[in-house]
Amino acid sequence: MAEYLVTGAAGFIASNVAEMLLRDGHAVVGVDNLNDYYDVGLKEHRIARLETLEGFQFHRLDIEDAGAVADLFKQHRFAAVLNLAARAGVHYSMVNPKVYFTTNTLGTLALLDAVKESGVPKILLASTSSLYAGQEMPFSESLAVNTPISPYAASKKAAELLAHSYHHLYGIDVSVMRYFTVFGPAGRPDMSIFRFIQQIDQGVPLTVYGDGSQSRDFTYVDDIARGTIAALRPLGYEIINIGGGNRPVSIASIIGRIEDLLGKKARIEHKPFHEADLMSSHADISKAKTLLDWEPQIAVEEGLVKTVEWYRENLPWSATVPLT
Repeated sequence: MAEYLVTGAAGFIASNVAEMLLRDGHAVVGVDNLNDYYDVGLKEHRIARLETLEGFQFHRLDIEDAGAVADLFKQHRFAAVLNLAARAGVHYSMVNPKVYFTTNTLGTLALLDAVKESGVPKILLASTSSLYAGQEMPFSESLAVNTPISPYAASKKAAELLAHSYHHLYGIDVSVMRYFTVFGPAGRPDMSIFRFIQQIDQGVPLTVYGDGSQSRDFTYVDDIARGTIAALRPLGYEIINIGGGNRPVSIASIIGRIEDLLGKKARIEHKPFHEADLMSSHADISKAKTLLDWEPQIAVEEGLVKTVEWYRENLPWSATVPLT
């Protein structure tokens, strides 16, 4: 039984990764600072689920605190570190860019230092498809992504570069996972699918930037978790796309399917397309297939059904989760 450190354990992706590791019989030390970027109650909901599983320990800890991180590594012998803690969200990074760099970049640096000092052989870093803005699709890992258009993307690029330098200098095995538009039960309330479900159900007008034709390579969270865990194998230094890998789905289509599942009609308010957004995203996942023997198993349609089911099963609480 291996013991893994999962940072951001109260987060959407990290909690699902931690649960999958635990169900596979491993031990997980989860850390999170439980910040209030979005509803802390939702984060506590995820941690409560993990605490029902054998082998899980939780520490309220901020990865920006290098001293606390170093102390944690002295108490455990981790097989690998999965750095899934992050300040996420393109739009808010334009309002408060500093916190994106202190968490996404300096927090990663604190973990890399601890990995180096303790001799942990592997670190996995969550990154983002937002880095591909302005590139030709489908987005391939070989593309030069040196022109980020948001502080969020820039902070993630900086973290990738730091990880590469530590791989080069100290031989640390690094997997960088570029995730594409993740959705599923207990998802983030600042992302479109959670917002659309709650707003359509409650009859609240929902905001669509542009005409709704913009599309995303939506990826169900269980597929994201499987790909992440598969990347714990020794790889050297690799950047790997984890995405739907199929034809991107438009926002308008997603809204229409949620309307069908809820049996309710959306009230839509259109606003100008946001300058920091991608018009479309489409992952080239051939590298994940080759290196990890991974490809998505849950179609968008099935994932939406599961997400709406979670929302209904958790009413009335789920209808009151504040939308950031």
